[in-house]
Amino acid sequence: MPRMDGIELLPRLQDKAPTPVIFLTSKDDEVDELHGLRMGADDYIKKPFSQRLLIERIKAVMRRIEAQKADDGSESETAIKRGDMTLDPAQHVCKWKDKAVNLTVTEFLIIQALAARPGHVKSRDQLIDAAYGENIYVDDRTIDSHIKRLRKKFRHVDDEFANIETLYGVGYKYREADA
Repeated sequence: MPRMDGIELLPRLQDKAPTPVIFLTSKDDEVDELHGLRMGADDYIKKPFSQRLLIERIKAVMRRIEAQKADDGSESETAIKRGDMTLDPAQHVCKWKDKAVNLTVTEFLIIQALAARPGHVKSRDQLIDAAYGENIYVDDRTIDSHIKRLRKKFRHVDDEFANIETLYGVGYKYREADA
């Protein structure tokens, strides 16, 4: 891309609307791939590439989104309310204290997995499966980056947000505000 690279474009896209993103790039360094995934990309394909591979990766991202919607029919059709947070999987809308929080598909799937069972700890591997599916390898530290970005986005609308807890060496959990 002549005027900006994908890393610069990705946050701009995600600020406007949650969009599945697959990087198609000539950068072949592992650090670039990790950075792209940590920024919120759903997949990363290095050039030269097979068109069949690209099509299958697109299908995989779409299957993951559809599977998450169909995983639990009742939850996918109705909004999930957890304290000050509302998640609407059918419309891919997240609100905190009635303010919109713009999340990538991956971030949405992670917070949805955490909020599905407040107080229950989810390991990094469980969150990887929830966000990426079981057949895709992602470094478990990528989840840490997603959690960091989630906290930042929630704190952008509420400085006191502290509902995603880290249990060092174990994983993460969603904590509802005390009643």
